[in-house]
Amino acid sequence: MATILITPRGYAKYGAAYKKQLESAGYEVDWNDTGKPFPREVFVEKAKQATGIIVGVDSLDRDLLLQCKNLRSIVKFGVGLDNIDLPTCDEMGIKVGRCIGTNSNAVAELTVGMMFAAARDLVGNVIHVKNREWVKPTGFELKGKNIGIIGFGNIGKNVARMAKGIGMHIYAYDIFEIPQQVLDQYEAKQTTVDEILTTCDFITIHTPLTDETRNMISTEEFKKMKDTAVLINAARGGIVNEKAIYEALKNHEVHAVCSDVFTSEPPQQEAWIDELLAMDQFILTAHIASRSQEAEMNTVVRATEVMLDQLK
Repeated sequence: MATILITPRGYAKYGAAYKKQLESAGYEVDWNDTGKPFPREVFVEKAKQATGIIVGVDSLDRDLLLQCKNLRSIVKFGVGLDNIDLPTCDEMGIKVGRCIGTNSNAVAELTVGMMFAAARDLVGNVIHVKNREWVKPTGFELKGKNIGIIGFGNIGKNVARMAKGIGMHIYAYDIFEIPQQVLDQYEAKQTTVDEILTTCDFITIHTPLTDETRNMISTEEFKKMKDTAVLINAARGGIVNEKAIYEALKNHEVHAVCSDVFTSEPPQQEAWIDELLAMDQFILTAHIASRSQEAEMNTVVRATEVMLDQLK
């Protein structure tokens, strides 16, 4: 019997009914219900036997894919495909799908939450109070501020919807032309990355990690920003150069940087990284932007649909 391997823990938590759907379609389902990530060696052995894989963050590199002689379909339990070797999949005739739009609202809400946190020093103040230090910082409001959204896909549009409700001025950048009716819907202006860097009080990133976007924001870009600017990256580690974040915050070139992602997750133990993590103006969460109950359920449904469709 053909086997579908499912590694994301969110699928095991919310997808019991959809596991049965896959089994009813004639597939054996090997899913990760351990509550922990599969060790790499376990994932490799299971992947080599699978006909289909619903994958989270596990790496499907060329060396592994070449050993997967039965593999016909991969579905990313999310959107970003940077952990899957797409040229090798194409070479081997393996179909690759993803779950577009299922977690867009969740990521957008975390992005806007980070904006409020940075503007009002929420994280630092909570820590102070827990340490019995009654510190009362004076922050600033989001209303009336300029927000630059780099990447105006599903997530970027949801951020724009929320920002419009707050009363922010919206600047949007995308590699594609944004239709005027879409810009009108969000009262947004399509512009360049350079104008966003120099003009905006808040800058949010919602692009995939590619050769073109790697280190898109680095030392030169930070120097163009206002010293009161807040940068948020809820996309992928590597789009913003983390050493440049460290230097920019140390030199007070921007007000704050908030990130849900890091190049190495969890961050490696190096002196400059430890210093960065300790900075009040750097907020890092553990790649949780897409992890709402609603988004997990949406993604389970969509991943199942795409897998069954690709294996027809």
